[in-house]
Amino acid sequence: MAQQQAIRTEAAIAAGRWVILAWASFLLLPWYWLDLREGVFSISYPLGDARPGLIAAMGGAPWLWPIVVPLGMATYGWWSQGNRARSANWLITSGLVGLICALGQGFAIIHRGFSWPWLAAMLWSPGPVQPGFGLGASLLLIAFLLLISEGLAGRGWCRGDSFIVSSIAIIAALIALFLFFPVSKILLAAFGGPDGGSLTSLLAKLFDRSIWGIDCLYGPLRCGVAWNTVLLGALAGAGSTALGLAFALIVSRASTRLKGMFNILSILPIITPPFVIGLALILIFGRSGVVSTLLSDWLNIPRSRWIYGLPGVLIAQLLAYTPITFLVLRGVVQGVSPSLEEASQTLRASRWQTFWTVTFPLLRPGLANAFLLGFVESLADFGNPLVLGGNFEVLSTKIFFAVVGAAVDESRAAILSVVLLFWTLMAFWAQQAWIGRKVYTTVSGKGDAGLPIPLPRRVTIVCYLLAVPWMIFTLVIYLTIFIGGFVKSIGRDYTPTLDHLITGFRIESRGGELFFAGSAWDSLFATVEIAAIAAPFTAAIGILTGYLLSRQNFSGKRVFEFGTLLAFAIPGTVVGVSYILAFNTPPFELTGTGLILVLSFVFRNMPVGVRASVATLSQIDKSLDEASLTLGARSWTTIRRVVLPLLRPAIVASLVYSFVRAMTAVSAVIFLVSAKYNMATTYIVGRVEAGEFGLAIAYSSILIIVMLAFILLFQALVGERRLGRRAQARVAVMPGGLR
Repeated sequence: MAQQQAIRTEAAIAAGRWVILAWASFLLLPWYWLDLREGVFSISYPLGDARPGLIAAMGGAPWLWPIVVPLGMATYGWWSQGNRARSANWLITSGLVGLICALGQGFAIIHRGFSWPWLAAMLWSPGPVQPGFGLGASLLLIAFLLLISEGLAGRGWCRGDSFIVSSIAIIAALIALFLFFPVSKILLAAFGGPDGGSLTSLLAKLFDRSIWGIDCLYGPLRCGVAWNTVLLGALAGAGSTALGLAFALIVSRASTRLKGMFNILSILPIITPPFVIGLALILIFGRSGVVSTLLSDWLNIPRSRWIYGLPGVLIAQLLAYTPITFLVLRGVVQGVSPSLEEASQTLRASRWQTFWTVTFPLLRPGLANAFLLGFVESLADFGNPLVLGGNFEVLSTKIFFAVVGAAVDESRAAILSVVLLFWTLMAFWAQQAWIGRKVYTTVSGKGDAGLPIPLPRRVTIVCYLLAVPWMIFTLVIYLTIFIGGFVKSIGRDYTPTLDHLITGFRIESRGGELFFAGSAWDSLFATVEIAAIAAPFTAAIGILTGYLLSRQNFSGKRVFEFGTLLAFAIPGTVVGVSYILAFNTPPFELTGTGLILVLSFVFRNMPVGVRASVATLSQIDKSLDEASLTLGARSWTTIRRVVLPLLRPAIVASLVYSFVRAMTAVSAVIFLVSAKYNMATTYIVGRVEAGEFGLAIAYSSILIIVMLAFILLFQALVGERRLGRRAQARVAVMPGGLR
């Protein structure tokens, strides 16, 4: 009884908090658009736009008056806490009515009048005007959403845990607003063209021979772009997973002094703009590359263009995505319980039998998630196929040229995006089918003093055969990148020079003050600012989403999970164009601001945190959470004190990936940058287009150093996960396989 009373009191306090926030947003805070162009979160209002909602309603915006009704309903629901069921119903109803009123008037009335022709025809044309939502309107929408969550918790959803219900509601709303809404805008724009509504035209484009043709199987013609894409994705997913597993096993289980080198070289490719890796591959293996020249001069092997096409794109993608799979799989390998392996050896199993029947099956969730990330990343990749694709066409580049090419065809871009989503859905289904309903828990509340067994000899040999050549190859790639920025003209004149570095990063002293006079400083500062803001939000949303998917059961869970993967499936080009269409007009005006870049990075990179946390939580026994809840802790306390310390590998993976992806993203930011926020990658692309390869490579070298410093900082701040296990030691082998 006392606990129920405490829950009611806590619910009343929470509901009161959101009711007060809702009233304050309407009465005190500026209702209309915030001008964020001077900074990501700085606030400056055009004259007359700083009015609160109530003042705006009294001074020429009467369409805001209906919002008072749900505010009054929410207040009544708050005061009706004596009857919790009735109070919950009032909170839910007030929140729904409030969202409908606020969003309805925001979408109906924009900067040029009524947005819907039927409304203008029914009332008057063009109608009243208003700018987009500002701080007051945004916080009011959040307050209404949280009131709905409090009401649902009061009705018993998720065992009445308001934190869990609120988390699900907020993340679902964010995914709907920043993923589904922009994508729906570009699809509607495409299908609404001159022949967009024709079913015959749409089917003809969907089943076009250039998409699904299989001529390459029985003739000299190329196969359709859909088959090229899925072939590349499967090879990249499988290859990056195998290489990532080899690195993870060596770092976590093998006794070697090269662990630090493996760690650094396995992460380096992820902190490099993809087109720079492609440029390095061309400089090494192109017709005029170093290797091609040596083979031609020494062995009389003709120069070729083999690097342009599937081989070159695959190598570049393996360089880019192996670090992702390594970051995911390292935490999974560390989570395998040594006591299970010791039990197997106690039953006289050999190292190989133990690895194949105990260790490897427990890695299945991590392997499935790593493959899914590699596969979907390959499908959405744009930079590598653009640089190295040659005649090997994939969906992402076809979509790009359909949007911004000489023959613009938005309908075709939308059709190709649907095909891309189809392959993503198939990969998601295959992952779920392979994992099945088996349990992979290895970290429980019990102590585990077992010793991780050394890898079987054959596994160790295979891992080193995969990892060492790849590590050497990676080192050669990065030596090429670093050398290219400090010679006059890579490929022609190797005279050492600092001219490229000075041009981009010159610092001058004037009157005793230092000035950043180089042409690259502004873009570097803007990029670091945006990435540093986006990374923590990306990690937080991704980890919380992974926790909800792994630990909670609720209606629409599968759709919710697929929505988190949707960001990976959509090429960055489509994301950039869709964000312009969605957020260039009221009610959400964000184009040209730093905030739109932050949001695009958060929701493009969130799936890595989701998949990493899901893979890690699949090994952690739910009894740990349940024990905390049984002792009276609320969900937030349980997450903070119990779950998060065990999710440190996933947190590091999400922070590292989101930060470096924000630093190196190309396709989406090309459409979203502004004069204030000219990102590093757009600056580098501009230098490449101008033929200034030395400056582009020098800037890339500086970016690599900056990102490596931030990665080490993230790892130091988050720390290592401690599972209370003994360190690995050399143990003598006894006859029969026992140790």
